Amino acid sequence: MIYDFRKKSKFGYTTGSCAVAGAYSALYYLKFGKKLSYVEIENLNGDKLIIPIEKIEKCGNKAKAVVIKDAGEDIDITNGIEIITEVELKKGKKDVVIKGGEGVGIVTKDGLQVKKGEPAINPKPKEMIRNNLLKLLNDDEVAEVTISIPKGKELAKKTLNPKLGIIGGLSILGTTGIVRPMSNEAYMNSLAPQIDVALANDYKRLIFVPGNIGTKYAKQLLNANDDEIIEVSNFWGFMLDKAKEKGVEEILIFGHAGKIIKLAGGIYNTHSKVADCRNEILAAYSSLFIDDKEAIKKILFSSTTEEVIKILEEKGILNDVFNLIAKRVVERLSERWEGIKFSCIIIDMKGNVLGSYL
Repeated sequence: MIYDFRKKSKFGYTTGSCAVAGAYSALYYLKFGKKLSYVEIENLNGDKLIIPIEKIEKCGNKAKAVVIKDAGEDIDITNGIEIITEVELKKGKKDVVIKGGEGVGIVTKDGLQVKKGEPAINPKPKEMIRNNLLKLLNDDEVAEVTISIPKGKELAKKTLNPKLGIIGGLSILGTTGIVRPMSNEAYMNSLAPQIDVALANDYKRLIFVPGNIGTKYAKQLLNANDDEIIEVSNFWGFMLDKAKEKGVEEILIFGHAGKIIKLAGGIYNTHSKVADCRNEILAAYSSLFIDDKEAIKKILFSSTTEEVIKILEEKGILNDVFNLIAKRVVERLSERWEGIKFSCIIIDMKGNVLGSYL
C-alpha cells in the first residue's frame, strides 16, 4: 500500500518514519548532489510512505535534513515538531551506524527494548533506517546517522519517559511507521513498557493505578517505589492482558474511587466516554446496607463521587460499601485474569482509604 503524506491525510507518520525519511534524503544529497522535496521509503510490511522533506543542508562530507512530524488526525504531543537527521558518509565495510543526538533520550533502566546506556531509538525504526539506506550505499561506504529532536528534552517531561528511565529527551518510535488516527494504540503501547521495567527490577507485586493521584498516595501510604507503580490511565483491560502475557504474579489495584469502582462493574476501559456507571454501582452496593430510598436516589443522581462519599459517611456505611466494592473488583479480575493474585485499595482525593480487600 502507498501512503502519500504530501497531501493532508487522516493518517500520520511516526518519529521513526521522520528519521528514516530525513536520513534517506540526506544520504541521497551526499551521494548524488540533489535535494529531494520528498522521499519514498518502505516500512517493514512493504508499504510505501511518501514523506515531504522540509529542508536539507550540506557541510563537507555531512548532510542534514529536517522533517516535520505529522500525526494526521491523531492527538500526538510530537505533532509539528522538527526531527533532524544528520548523515556522514565514511569509508568502510557497507553499514549503517545510528546514533542519538540532542533531544533523544538515553535509556537508564533495564527491561525496555533498548539496552541501558543507549539512545532511545527502538529496534523497528533502526531496522527501517538500515533497510532504506543500505539501498543507496556502495560496498565500501558507511553511513553514520545522528538523530536529533530540538524540542525533545522539553516535551519528554510531558510523557512517561522519565518514569521509564529514559532521560534527556523523547524516544524514536514506530512499528509500521504509520500513525492511525484516534486509535489509542500508540498511547497504550507507551504504557506497557512500565511492566517490563518493573519485572526487570525483580518486583513480584505490581501496583496498578489510574494516574497521578494513585501514584502520589501509593508512594505516601505504601512506601512504593516508582518502578513498581504502573500507571494504566483508562486502559485496564489492555494493561492487565499485558501483565498476564508477561507473567506478572501479583497486582494491587490502588487508586481513586471514581475509576476503581468501574472495575467492580466489569468495565475495563474507564474513560467516561466509553462507560460511566459509577453512581449506579454505588447505589446498588449502598442498597445492601440501608433501606432508605431517598438516600439511594441522592446517590444515583449525585454529580461527583465525592458527593456520594459524603452521603455514605453520614449514613455510617462508607467503609462497608467500599470494602464490598473492593472485594468485587478482586473477584471480577481474578475470574478474567486467572493466575494473577489480586488485591484492592480504594482511596478518596486526599488519600484516605475508603475500602480494601487484601
